[in-house]
Amino acid sequence: QVQLVESGGGLVQAGGSLRLSCAASGRTFSSYVGGWFRQAVGKEREFLAAISWNGGSTYYGDSVKGRFIISRDNAKNTVYLQLNSLKASDTAVYYCAARLGSTQYIGIYKSARDYNYWGQGTQVTVSS
Repeated sequence: QVQLVESGGGLVQAGGSLRLSCAASGRTFSSYVGGWFRQAVGKEREFLAAISWNGGSTYYGDSVKGRFIISRDNAKNTVYLQLNSLKASDTAVYYCAARLGSTQYIGIYKSARDYNYWGQGTQVTVSS
């Protein structure tokens, strides 16, 4: 079992930045693929980014490519999502997720169904 806890959400003006953190506990997190999703009110959960177990490979959803950056620090059992050039349309609850995986072809893990473990979510609100 892996427990995930997100932090770093909040209120930010359009054009600003935030860094979200996802702290993992319970198992050796370096064995897990890390992912970030978001869900806005009335919308389906949207894939944002994934990172391989060692950080060697990353993959992004089209809506955030070039603006968001996923990274991880396995020594701290933490995955990060840097949010840049934020827009009002980025307002949502942001979730981190994890699954076991050793592949570097992490583009295959872009559905919520691919992940076994989820955090509780952190709210990001972007004011225009």
